[in-house]
Amino acid sequence: MKRATYENQVKKALEMFEKANIVISDEEKKNVEVADFGLDKVDNVGLQLVVYINTERVCAKEMVLLPHQTCPEHKHVDSYGQTGKEETFRCRYGKVYLYVSGEGEKENIKAKLPETEVTVFHEVILNPGEQYTIMPGTWHWFQGGEEGAVVSEFSTRSTDETDVFTDKNIVRATIIED
Repeated sequence: MKRATYENQVKKALEMFEKANIVISDEEKKNVEVADFGLDKVDNVGLQLVVYINTERVCAKEMVLLPHQTCPEHKHVDSYGQTGKEETFRCRYGKVYLYVSGEGEKENIKAKLPETEVTVFHEVILNPGEQYTIMPGTWHWFQGGEEGAVVSEFSTRSTDETDVFTDKNIVRATIIED
């Protein structure tokens, strides 16, 4: 991702935090992560986030999804390939379309189909103040609604670098080019 694109995504994320009345420190503002998943389509397939804490036992993050921006389908595994984290998403602003393993048909979802491979279509819609817990080893993907979304994540230890994606073209580590 080009540095200018990264900086633009950070600016958009900070604006979303303001809309959601989420206060983050100056240090956290400098550490906003932009995940483009190696696809160079960050406005469509991407995620902006701030990690508050990530210890051996707990993790807390704020995630920003721009309008119709999708975090691609994945499941969490640890560095040994075992079942990964349990996470709870709580919508703070906007609307989140979350898709998890279970019953559901592609033709009936409310989100826009992403520009990546997806296989799960059990739909959970989160509005501000609503939350959903994703159990370890569950395939899932999620997308911001019409006005985007801000989502708080509370989970066990996060090792995003070991996530397994359905779409084999995805790379979790973001590379910023000047």
